[in-house]
Amino acid sequence: MEIFADYLAKIPNPDHRKRVEEILAWIMDKYLQLQPLIKWNTPMFSDHGTYIIGLSVAKEHVSIAPEGKTMALFADAIAKAGYSATNLLFRIRFDEPVNYDLLAEIIEFNIKDKADCKTFWRK
Repeated sequence: MEIFADYLAKIPNPDHRKRVEEILAWIMDKYLQLQPLIKWNTPMFSDHGTYIIGLSVAKEHVSIAPEGKTMALFADAIAKAGYSATNLLFRIRFDEPVNYDLLAEIIEFNIKDKADCKTFWRK
């Protein structure tokens, strides 16, 4: 979690900081093969050099960004979970629970779908 320490320290609300730290720790604990990193001032995870998922913090929510292809495939599940979304990310408000089952499905899809990917982003 040390890699994310500076990022987390910049989140002014301690409750929001704790929530983001919990999500990052959950990903790190569940997906040991993923490499945690900071790129573009954003915490993210990669697998064999390809992007899997990233997070960013706004005033009222944490954004989860799994790439457009994944967002399109999981759009219905994301909406059913009650999260607002764009083409590239979905938002989990700080006052609502994290659907870790959905997050796991998204991460596992990206790991499998990008198993042979040689680039950071999908082409």
